[in-house]
Amino acid sequence: MRFAIVIMAAGKGTRLKSKRAKVLHHIGGKALLEHVILAATQIVPPEDVYVVVGHQAGAVQAAVASTGVKFVTQAEQRGTGHAIQTVREAVSGYEHLIVLSGDVPLLQPETIARLRDFHLSERSAMTILTAAPDDPNDYGRVLRKSPASAEAIAIVEQKALTPEQEKVREINSGIYAFATEHLFKNISELTTSNAHGEYYLTDMARILVQEKQKVVAIEADSATEVLGANTIVEMVELDAAMRLSIAHKLMEQGVTIYRPETTVIDSDVKVGADTIIEPFVQLLGDTQIGEDCRIRSYSVIENSMLDHHVLIRQGCIINDSRIHSSAELGPYARLRPGSEIGEEAHVGNFVETKKMRLGKGSKASHLSYLGDAEIGSGVNIGAGTITCNYDGVNKHRTLIEDGAFVGSHSTLVAPLVIGQGAYIAGGSTITEDVPPDALALGRTRQTTKVEWAKSRRSQIHAAKEVEKSRQG
Repeated sequence: MRFAIVIMAAGKGTRLKSKRAKVLHHIGGKALLEHVILAATQIVPPEDVYVVVGHQAGAVQAAVASTGVKFVTQAEQRGTGHAIQTVREAVSGYEHLIVLSGDVPLLQPETIARLRDFHLSERSAMTILTAAPDDPNDYGRVLRKSPASAEAIAIVEQKALTPEQEKVREINSGIYAFATEHLFKNISELTTSNAHGEYYLTDMARILVQEKQKVVAIEADSATEVLGANTIVEMVELDAAMRLSIAHKLMEQGVTIYRPETTVIDSDVKVGADTIIEPFVQLLGDTQIGEDCRIRSYSVIENSMLDHHVLIRQGCIINDSRIHSSAELGPYARLRPGSEIGEEAHVGNFVETKKMRLGKGSKASHLSYLGDAEIGSGVNIGAGTITCNYDGVNKHRTLIEDGAFVGSHSTLVAPLVIGQGAYIAGGSTITEDVPPDALALGRTRQTTKVEWAKSRRSQIHAAKEVEKSRQG
């Protein structure tokens, strides 16, 4: 049986009060639509997924083009039923259709699979995924033939509910499976005779029942999983639920997360067992952290890879970087994109790096800027050292070979090579290559004038006395 999945993503989401299309808002580090596509493509190949776009269609397509799904444009948004009418030609070769909403990011592939399998086992024309939230208000209700029956007779919108129907707690999730033959044979029966003047896909339940076709309902295991977001408040609530779920899954895999409700961990993040994550840590994007690491509070790590036994002290900011095993960073170190910290290397407080490789066992412990640099193993970078990598037009590299010693407050003007085992005296400005094992000094000779300060103070005191006598 060939299944296509249609994801409805054409709406504006006016209740969000946002300029962005609703499905492009992010939770868990991804756009809402990206989460739904990820779940869908675990059930069918990407080429069998059709995303219906309309509002800001170009931006929506660009955001998820890399997933390999197909797009159908709903130029005029006239409701969910009209969206399915729009895809009729595109899905004509499929026996069955699953319809998802692009703003239901917590939906799991296992739930889609349950819906598919139940739909096939019941041989139904339409299968409705339902839920039973604590508060069913603002949702349409699914009416069954009887409480124990799998068969449904209608979906009734909230505003149309009778007092008796309002007691029903089972809601319509907006997620369905259809037999395409029965769907498209009867979809022309949809009308716009409702408050919004739109074609509602929900009306297909009533229409198919009237046509003596079988309509069934299956309840999702979790109501939270199928809820969408119509406001920013609801969006943030879904984000919190997703991130807490991510934290719980990591803890089940042996990761210790203190105060998980304070952490921000994106959905693609991977963390090894026995790693400890302290409160208020953010792990973002495609970040991977090895085993036995410790990430201390207020650190932010994005699109970076940490090997095993790495210590990140408080307040470090790490972007698009690689940190090898047993390295130590911080507190308050900043690794900008392209930084690579070698095995057992140390980067200390208020050190900033960019496109820099620090070799095994090397140290930059305090107050330095190291950009566009290749630093070998066993190198010591003194406090206050900077690599001057930009001449106003181009960036240049600094090469510091193994075992070199760079004294405090050194200024290294690139392009520059400091040879193996060389020694740079503190306070030097180095503009020429330094041979291996050499000593380089680049500062003026100190001049000391004996009792100059004492004489200066006497002059100042005498001037003040003269001024007083004038005023007196």
